[in-house]
Formats: sequence, structure tokens, C-alpha cells
Amino acid sequence: MSELIQRRRLLLSMAALPALGLGLAACSDSSAEADAGAAAKDPVTTAAVDAPASTGTVDMDKLLEEGALEDKVQGDENAPVTIVEYASMTCSHCATFHTRTYPDLKKKYIETGKVRFILREFPFDPRAEAGFMLARCSDDKYFAMVDVLFKQQGNWAPVQDAQSALLKIAKLAGFTQESFEACLTDQKLLENVRSVRTRGAEEFGIDATPTFFINGKKYSGAMSIDEISAVIDGML
Repeated sequence: MSELIQRRRLLLSMAALPALGLGLAACSDSSAEADAGAAAKDPVTTAAVDAPASTGTVDMDKLLEEGALEDKVQGDENAPVTIVEYASMTCSHCATFHTRTYPDLKKKYIETGKVRFILREFPFDPRAEAGFMLARCSDDKYFAMVDVLFKQQGNWAPVQDAQSALLKIAKLAGFTQESFEACLTDQKLLENVRSVRTRGAEEFGIDATPTFFINGKKYSGAMSIDEISAVIDGML
């Protein structure tokens, strides 16, 4: 068996591996696998709340410097507020944010030119890496693919055969068997996704997902629309 074939099989096997935490505070005190699919059970904050306390600050110019992968951005580049989120595709609390809070955030702030939103990869396990790689291979459908993967997290993140489950989702997004395999065996893409995660950890102190930087102020956890609105409104 050639080295190339062996490498392709090894990379494809990523999606079949369990979604295990890497010893960091991913989502909560439990592993990403145990939390996967729990987003639908999390309570939603509906009453107005005070802005949560920031846990630190970073230099925005440094934060926005180009990394190994081009940033995926939504919103006006001249928006007064910039949000950078670090997320893992197998994190249930990231799914909670993206399925419950993000639609309102997009409608209220991103589409009105008040917020520029940047999503960065911080995968905690091979399945999360595979999910982000598929999103990257979707090109201009990146956010749509991320949205689908978070909504269907319980159908692929904790199951035994995640590779087949991901393939079904990918085919709905226009992938073929061949393009699916080509994406998940792209060694350079995998290295770049891991580089984004490493930079987030080493330069910006990311140790849990989701983590948000809102105009340089750091917040951790799946904030409700009321909580994140309280932060944003105080910056407008």
C-alpha cells in the first residue's frame, strides 16, 4: 500500500473517531461527546439582563491579523462592533449559540450594519476537525454548512459511524463521494485548521468554547441574545 493511500485512509478515519474532549473546558465540565445534541435542552434567556462581565481583553489589531486560513466574515467591514467567535463543531454549547442566539444576532445586528461577525475554528477532536474542513470546502456556503452541522449535531457528532452521517449531510450541500473524500484527505487544510486552533490557544488564551471577543473584550459561554445584546448595545 502506497504512502499516499495510507495517508488518505488515516485522514478519512478522523470522522469515524469518537468525539472526545482534549482535557480542556470544552463546552462544560463533561466531554463534547456527552454534550453533543444537548443544545435543544438548554434553557433560553428571555428577560432583559445586565451585560455579563468580560474575562479579559486582547489587542484587536493583533486579533484581526491574518492567520493560516482566511477569516470567514459576515456583516459590514465598517461596523462599529466586531465579534470574533472561537467554536468547536462538536461542542453542544456552541450549537446552542448558533441555533438559538445567532439567528437573532444576525437579524438585529449583522444585517443592520452594527456588527461584523467572524467565526474561527477551535476543534477539540477529529470529528470537529472534519466538520470544519467540510465547511471550508463549501467555499461560499461556509456559514450555511456550519449552520446545518450545528443544527444536526446530534445526528453525527455522537454516533458510531460519523463518517457516513457526515457524508449524508455533505451530499445535501452538493458534495459528491469524491469531493467529500478529497476534502477530508486534504492534509494542508487539516494543518491549517489546527493552526487556527493553536494560535487561538497560544496567543489569545482560548481554553473553552464558545469564546467570544467583542471589540477585544473576552466572553466565554453560549450567551443568550439578551446577554450579547447588552454587551453590544453598550458599545454602540
